Amino acid sequence: MDFTELRHLAEQIETECGKAIIGKGEQIRLVLTSLFAGGHVLIDDIPGVGKTTLVKALSAVLGCGMVRVQFTPDLLPSDIVGMNIYSQKTGEMVFTPGPIMTNILLADEINRAIPRTQSALLEAMEERQVSVDGVTYPLAPPFMVLATQNPVETETTFALPAAQLDRFLFKLSMGYPTPREEAAMLRTVGDGAAFADLRPLLSPEEVNRFTREIRQVRLSDPVVAYIVELVQATREQPELACGASPRVSRDLFRASKAYAALSGRDYVTPDDVKYLARYVLPHRVLLSHQAALSGLEAAGVVETVLAQVPCRETGEVLAHDQNA
Repeated sequence: MDFTELRHLAEQIETECGKAIIGKGEQIRLVLTSLFAGGHVLIDDIPGVGKTTLVKALSAVLGCGMVRVQFTPDLLPSDIVGMNIYSQKTGEMVFTPGPIMTNILLADEINRAIPRTQSALLEAMEERQVSVDGVTYPLAPPFMVLATQNPVETETTFALPAAQLDRFLFKLSMGYPTPREEAAMLRTVGDGAAFADLRPLLSPEEVNRFTREIRQVRLSDPVVAYIVELVQATREQPELACGASPRVSRDLFRASKAYAALSGRDYVTPDDVKYLARYVLPHRVLLSHQAALSGLEAAGVVETVLAQVPCRETGEVLAHDQNA
């Protein structure tokens, strides 16, 4: 299958989003990868580096519905998923949908909500549905949670539990802009990003179509084995109390397909897997107590795993590379 159209579209989306946020092409590409892989993204960085701006710009360009929810300690699960309200007109309980009934849910400062409220997202993120009073309501595709959190502030925050973190395909950071990027930002969006001027380049229906087509991207047996060996290796590292779950294998499989398609290819290379593993694995493993006390970080352990696990390329993979 030819994914040239999707590659050109990804480039156009990055360019269009660049009108509102400067120098974040890699982050935009990774969020697009997550969208087409059916995943969710946690953006973890300090205030003021453009986390919310990135989400708003992408939502406008993708032509998808977006709802922003500011997570606070007094936010309740019903404030997100909705609730049944008594109707005086009909004399019956009527379901009032919550903000989660959208295409892109911006969960701003997600770690400020209490664990009970955070857990309200678990069913939606994994099963694409919500349950209220024993009744299940499906979420219309595409659906993606883009959550932000501030890693340096601990007052009135609640750390995301492992079950919640495992629902996020990627954990990203924005990083500081370079001096050139910051100067360009001041010249172009210093008075505020004009989101209304961004052109929608997609629609929910087109996103769903590309998502279905991406399933046809091929993974050779050695690349599948590479994914499995990477995940298995995390379970054998003495620095990790818990390695990656089987959900991680599945998510890395799907993300690699989407990333390859956005690059214009109908096959996945080992480099695709290795690149994405740095965003898929670190937040989904748990350091041992001793490793944490020693100052190790999960990202460093993942780099060790990537250096230890080779990928045995076959002639099929090499032939794909030569034809690319």
